[in-house]
Amino acid sequence: MTAIAAHQPYANRTFEPYVEEVVRAFMIATIFWGVIAFTAGVYIALQLAFPALNLGLEWTTFGRLRPVHTSAAIFAFGGNALLGSSIYVVQRTCRARLFGGAPIGWFLFFGYQLFILLAASGYVLGVTQGKEYAEPEWYTDLWLTLVWVVYLIAFGGTLLRREEPHIYVANWFYLAFIITVAMLHIVNNLSMPVSIVGTKSYSAFAGVQDALTQWWYGHNAVGFFLTAGFLAMMYYFIPKQAERPIYSYRLSIVHFWSLIFLYIWAGPHHLHYTALPDWAATLGMVFSIMLWMPSWGGMINGLMTLSGAWDKLRTDPALRFSVAAVAFYGMATFEGPVMSIRQVNALSHYTDWTIGHVHSGALGWNAFITFGMLYYIVPVLWKRERLYSIRLVSLHFWIATIGILLYITSMWVSGIMQGLMWRAYDHLGFLQYSFIETVQAMQPFYVIRALGGIFFLSGSLIMVYNLWRTMRGDLRNEDVLPRYTQPAVAA
Repeated sequence: MTAIAAHQPYANRTFEPYVEEVVRAFMIATIFWGVIAFTAGVYIALQLAFPALNLGLEWTTFGRLRPVHTSAAIFAFGGNALLGSSIYVVQRTCRARLFGGAPIGWFLFFGYQLFILLAASGYVLGVTQGKEYAEPEWYTDLWLTLVWVVYLIAFGGTLLRREEPHIYVANWFYLAFIITVAMLHIVNNLSMPVSIVGTKSYSAFAGVQDALTQWWYGHNAVGFFLTAGFLAMMYYFIPKQAERPIYSYRLSIVHFWSLIFLYIWAGPHHLHYTALPDWAATLGMVFSIMLWMPSWGGMINGLMTLSGAWDKLRTDPALRFSVAAVAFYGMATFEGPVMSIRQVNALSHYTDWTIGHVHSGALGWNAFITFGMLYYIVPVLWKRERLYSIRLVSLHFWIATIGILLYITSMWVSGIMQGLMWRAYDHLGFLQYSFIETVQAMQPFYVIRALGGIFFLSGSLIMVYNLWRTMRGDLRNEDVLPRYTQPAVAA
């Protein structure tokens, strides 16, 4: 089947209706957890700028709330978006009902929400494995493993019972995301509980081996959870929004296999100048630089899908989110290989430059592609003619973009300044600045970062209002743009 055929609606379906109620629940959860994650991010950013906001309580300190924010953003907001969109996409591209139907779908939904709650409560209470990413303890890991195996069965079973012989490329990316994240999760979280009734456990790794395993997990969580899964979104939703076939199906296959092969080796570049042998860190650096080309191949494929349809960016603000997301993806995947180079890493590592880099990808790529998906999918799932307000989508786009730019530029300046101050020596060979002086110099940039987060959070609240009114079936009186004059349910 051609790439065009993969995006054609099927009017005369002879099979069971799709499981959509579960997808609707995942979309609501995505919106809810997104607001929670962004709010937590703003609060901990303010804590760095104004330490009094730590409140002197162990449960409200930056150290406890930071993993709540990161896990809420990645696994709650991003995870619900990935699970929900994958169930939506695999049914339509396979022309088959979800394997196991609604019961397995609801188990996935409630099982995944339980995992989020268990992990968040553990972070706040300090019940974690104490690793780099403050992973949840063993009981939460076991529950997620069960949910993830059921997810693989549901997704893989749908592919096996497909009525369409061709497996569209989005499903390849979703499948790689599901399988690789399972492998990463199991290996990184190998631990032995002290007792069945206790929460304490001991990791199977220690020392350098633990560090290497951590960053094999950490970087590939970025590679397969935050990249491969969201590339699947790009390959389905941008062609649907642009009403164009994917620019090059051949390029998408090359993009997939090169990305899958190269990414898994890149983790050790996080361990330059540590106890890890130089050859291992250098190997990670080389593969990181090689990743530049397949990453940009995907970016080119996404952007060039708009060939002949660039005018839609003027009339469809939801498409702007998806296209801007691909641009941020290209920027982040350029910056990442540069920062993996040993000499650059000597300046950037442990500084706010890394924080700016991470958030250019997380906010610009992951959040924006998710916003674009939500603006497309909600009218379809709730059988609405169009979104409640197109102008509110445009307002959300510009407010969120300003927020991202404030955030990442302040962290770039802060991080480079921080790195330079740390390695500045006076004429006697002593450090020129004490650590506290570097912290004081960064304080204004922390305030700017928090302001950027407030802008981004405000934009998401506009989206919540717009989507809520859309779900209700309301239509705002405004000039209806041509893209939205056709019923969205036809998609």
